[in-house]
Amino acid sequence: MRELLIGNAAVARGLYEAGCSIVSSYPGTPSTEITEMAAKYDEIYCEWAPNEKVAMEVAFGASVRGKRTCCCMKHVGLNVAADPLFTLSYTGVNGGLVICVADDPGMHSSQNEQDSRHYAKASKIPMLEPSDSAEALMFTKLAFELSEEFDTPVFIKMCTRVAHSQSIVETSERVLPEDKPYEKNPQKYIMVPANAKLRHPFVEERTRKLTEYAETAEINREEYGDSDFGIITTGTCYQYVKEVFGESVSVLKLGMIHPMPVERIKSFADKVKKVYIVEELDGFIETHVKSLGIDCIGKEMFSNIGELSQLAVATAFGLDEPQFASVDTNVPGRPPVMCAGCPHRGMYYTLAKNKITVLGDIGCYTLGSMPPLNALDTTLCMGASVSGLHGYNKAGGKETEGKTVCVIGDSTFMHSGITGLVNISYNASNSTVIILDNSITGMTGHQQNPTTGYNIKGDPAAKIDLETLCKAVGINRVRVVDPYNLAECDAVLKEELSAEEPSVIISRRPCVLLKSVKAKPALTVSKDDCKSCKMCMKLGCPAISMHDGKADIDATLCVGCGVCTQMCKFDAIK
Repeated sequence: MRELLIGNAAVARGLYEAGCSIVSSYPGTPSTEITEMAAKYDEIYCEWAPNEKVAMEVAFGASVRGKRTCCCMKHVGLNVAADPLFTLSYTGVNGGLVICVADDPGMHSSQNEQDSRHYAKASKIPMLEPSDSAEALMFTKLAFELSEEFDTPVFIKMCTRVAHSQSIVETSERVLPEDKPYEKNPQKYIMVPANAKLRHPFVEERTRKLTEYAETAEINREEYGDSDFGIITTGTCYQYVKEVFGESVSVLKLGMIHPMPVERIKSFADKVKKVYIVEELDGFIETHVKSLGIDCIGKEMFSNIGELSQLAVATAFGLDEPQFASVDTNVPGRPPVMCAGCPHRGMYYTLAKNKITVLGDIGCYTLGSMPPLNALDTTLCMGASVSGLHGYNKAGGKETEGKTVCVIGDSTFMHSGITGLVNISYNASNSTVIILDNSITGMTGHQQNPTTGYNIKGDPAAKIDLETLCKAVGINRVRVVDPYNLAECDAVLKEELSAEEPSVIISRRPCVLLKSVKAKPALTVSKDDCKSCKMCMKLGCPAISMHDGKADIDATLCVGCGVCTQMCKFDAIK
């Protein structure tokens, strides 16, 4: 059956058809939809894990038990999962284990632009890289076969363009393999030094065998044209090359990006006069090709910053610009901003007004760094705000303790903020942690998390009580505020910053975009009462603007949260 699917949905379909039984993931753009789509198949047990490390360990356990299993994450999530990843390469698998990782060249929704191919090489785990939805489905099924044949986890590497673009796929029925029986095998699964030393030679031999496989694998293919030069490429860059050159140039498309073939690349290079490498981010293929003694041109033509495009490829080769459908370039800019009625806005305004130094974290609340609030001072990675606050205050002492906080979302706190709070409690820094609890994982599209009381399918689940949890790790002062109440936020913030012990403030109100949250009638501005003081503009609410010197509220955006009414000294907002 032919279907039009985005790449992530095609991966999910591949999981289904391959007989995958368990998927454990943490949401992260551009990987999120793989698990969301997989959860629509009742035959696959799916879950949102607290973080990527846990997800990979769940996948490991299910694999040991003999089931085909998968975990999914974005590129920075792979950093979190790196601890089990490297040793999982040594243990190998029982049931097939696939790791889906989605890179984000261009940083559309990420704090860095790392290239996950390096993880495949460093961990000595094979990696497949599809270039469209059809390959995403096919490669996923193949990954399970390779996993079980070579006793290894296998990476499927997606990127933003392949993950979210659509193309035709051919679907087929689900084939459920027999469970592989678990047999106790301490030398394989208990990685104490004595056993690990025995497994390392296995890993090196496995890489040699996988390299041999890459020499003849159908997912690596040559497409010979009539030009004098050839291009070695992979993934979405293959699509750009084909759109620019069509069938006129010779192409070696690498579907397996690690390990790469040797003799096959040499043979291809012998058939062309000059070899070019077209790849995004680092010169990963280029380094390998040059290590074979082959002269090639890669990063001297293409930057290792940002994603490529048809235009970038054409320009690099000195060709005429490709013709695309015209787009109105006069579309006004739309800088990222927190939604109208966002529950985080009131707390951020309070922090900015009091000139508080704020260590931020990863989530939609990172937008508090944007004007006019300018409320954040740092953002590093998931959970770093809490640990960083402890370090900042240990370094600053009395000078910083009373005027520095961190902010972290409820899902991010569950992901990796808890251990930072334990450190604050155990090593006793006078730090104030603000948990921005909007009752959902907001930035990646409203996924459930351990604090919401629901699982991935929306069924009731255990709900972590943040107040009890914070007290259990040794925090005596735990306060809950409504961020729509500016006076309450201001009073509690000042009280906790003046306390001589660690404290937690939970700023709690559901995300305004949740279906369960009913908007109130939109507010209006009395032009007669408005004095044009622009105090309401300091909130940075996208529903509020100035028209003809007076404040104006867009009724199509306003949700009636009422925070702006607390800003107006003249009762002009009704």
